[in-house]
This record gives sequence, structure tokens and C-alpha cells, in this order.
Amino acid sequence: MAGLIVLKPGVDWTATGGLFDWTLEFLISSLSDRQAANHLQEIVDNNLGSLWVSELPVAARQEIIDLWRDGLVAAGERQLPNTEHKADVIRHLQELVDATYSADLPGPGTAG
Repeated sequence: MAGLIVLKPGVDWTATGGLFDWTLEFLISSLSDRQAANHLQEIVDNNLGSLWVSELPVAARQEIIDLWRDGLVAAGERQLPNTEHKADVIRHLQELVDATYSADLPGPGTAG
């Protein structure tokens, strides 16, 4: 099953179910908003397969964007298994990070 992250209407990112789950798990332990983290964990645990970032509180949305921009690709390089497809997977994670910019989502320390 594939997973879908909607950054805002018209700007989304799809991935395999495993990469989608890993992308959310990357956030879960780091989010300061434990209610938002629990929501992400529920998505993973129940194989819900989609996250609409706009449904989260503003502060949680900002923190998610900051975490992805600041560390998603590097974490993927460190944590994901070394396979013949790893370079493609890392590029795909970079596409999510790039989408946070093309969606005109605010940068660190700004309200959105």
C-alpha cells in the first residue's frame, strides 16, 4: 500500500507504505507536540496511509517542516538499508523536502 502526505491542496508526496511509515516515524520521537506525535503513531499503527499536514496545529506543522528540512535526508542516508535502490529512495526523500519549499511553507521560526 502506498502512503500520501499532503502538504497543502495540490502539493503532495507519495511513497511506498514502508517509506511513508519511516518518514512519519522519523518525526514521532522528535515532535514536542505529543498529541501530534500520537496522531502520527496512530496513522502508522493502523496503516491509514495518509497525512494531511494542514490538519495539525500550526506549531506542529512548523516543527514537522523544520524537522524534514533539517534532517530527513541525512537520517535516510544513515538509517535506511544499503540496497541498490537506496540512492533512489534518498532522492525521493529529497523530493518531499523540496516540496515543503515549493508549497511556500514557512521556514524555521516563522508562523504559518
